Amino acid sequence: MTNPSRTPSQIDAIAEAWVDTVADLSPSTATYIGRSEHNERLEDLSPAGHERVAEEIRRTLGAVREATPVDAIDEVTKTDLVRDLELSLELHHAQWDLRDVNVIASPAQNLRGVFDLMPTDTADDWEVVSKRLRALPAALDGYVETLRAGIAGDVVPARRQVLEVVAQIERYTAPSGFFAEFAGNAAPKEGQLPAALARDLADNANAVRVAYDRLADILRTELAPAASEEDAVGRDLYALHSRRFLGAAVDLDETYEWGVEELARMVAEQESIANEIKPGATVEEAVAFLEADASHKLHGTDALQKWMQETSDRAIEELGRTHFDIPEPIRALECMIAPTQEGGIYYTGPTDDFSRPGRMWWSVPEGVTEFDTWRELTTVYHEGVPGHHLQIAQQVYNRAELNSWRRLLAGTSGHAEGWALYAERLMEQLGYLDDPADRLGMLDGQRMRAARVVLDIGVHLGKPRPDGQGTWDADYALEFMRANVNMPDAFVRFEVNRYLGWPGQAPSYKVGQRIWEQLRDEVAEREGDDFSIKAFHKRALNIGSVGLDTLRTALVG
Repeated sequence: MTNPSRTPSQIDAIAEAWVDTVADLSPSTATYIGRSEHNERLEDLSPAGHERVAEEIRRTLGAVREATPVDAIDEVTKTDLVRDLELSLELHHAQWDLRDVNVIASPAQNLRGVFDLMPTDTADDWEVVSKRLRALPAALDGYVETLRAGIAGDVVPARRQVLEVVAQIERYTAPSGFFAEFAGNAAPKEGQLPAALARDLADNANAVRVAYDRLADILRTELAPAASEEDAVGRDLYALHSRRFLGAAVDLDETYEWGVEELARMVAEQESIANEIKPGATVEEAVAFLEADASHKLHGTDALQKWMQETSDRAIEELGRTHFDIPEPIRALECMIAPTQEGGIYYTGPTDDFSRPGRMWWSVPEGVTEFDTWRELTTVYHEGVPGHHLQIAQQVYNRAELNSWRRLLAGTSGHAEGWALYAERLMEQLGYLDDPADRLGMLDGQRMRAARVVLDIGVHLGKPRPDGQGTWDADYALEFMRANVNMPDAFVRFEVNRYLGWPGQAPSYKVGQRIWEQLRDEVAEREGDDFSIKAFHKRALNIGSVGLDTLRTALVG
């Protein structure tokens, strides 16, 4: 850590107070960042609850606007906190809460997902879990109240998202679903739960299942008939979400055209490597060749988890000796199979004291039992080191310069995911993807991210289709994605539904990578012979996760 003598400033105090406010208003967020004092509660998702959040945002925004920075660290904090709070108010005024239903990151998933991060080692831990389960039906009732306000005001999500979430809930509440299994398997590390607590857990879990079934019924019978047939959110709302996920304003039309060009470049690079794997082979033929190669295949989630952990541990150990300064607390990274089957691979950061380490999660869809290491090696680097884990855990570790907001809550997916894609290319440059099969896998992921730029902007802005046959829609999006990725169809369907319901998020990966590379090149040009890529990375990561416009200001002015 650097600058250990820095005295916290007025702006630091405002930012710290804002973290306390967020933890109080959103206990799920508190759990995510390792604050356990609110673990018995859940957030108020009613219209009144959302308005209370907006009032607190306005109060904090007024305070930080009036505060005077004392140094460059303060300048970054003020710039990015103002940006973040202003954007949150814009989303509130756009009434996004009234239509917040999607397949991956809406209240239906978030209220379930918080239980993945709760301590369960002791009977006392399970007592807290039981109390939070007891609070969950009220949180769902508040969510329903907000969705009904949206129906009344004709501010509704796409019907496709509503029906997909209904299907997810049915899996949550099934006799073998998450909540039944979660309560049924509840046990501390040592001994058994007291009988009264076990009954309480079972009763509360059953009440949650009833509440979720009630939500599904309301989604099916009230919201779905009122929901929009259109998947597209339109240019204005899309531009708002693009800024939300990038922390930067970009020219959407130019970005779409760049995405088309980047996708073509990825395809050409893949075709060249396919020829290395099997002379004269197309990309599809090279993929088929690799999928038939037993040496690149894992069977079952146990083997997948073990391979993920071994690969991650090796990367941390080797890179920590040669290319990065990795403090001891950051060297702990747990690779986990997620307790859901929704698809997707994701990272959750460590708690502020590292008592819960950073974790890489793989949510394996039902029926998927085989995994290709050549396809997924780059994913481990993306989620672990030098990707998300190095980036996020470093800012948690950097207490000397970064206040709690900067360490735990600031940032955007454009910053985080852009860095992770940047890290994938870095690992290629460092020789970790010398096997053409592994490079093809990396490019498969990069091609997917480029395709998502085109698809996401294309659908939501109603762009002409690249094939000239009308405008983008959901059916063409699925066809386009199938043509540009080599993944099981269950993954592809989930991914496309995710893009349709979470506008602006998917392109932030590749666009974020583009901005990271532009910033590196600008700094290199300015510094000339004095430029050090290692120093650039250290300086950039020490800033922490911020919006990409804030990062640009901090790095290049």
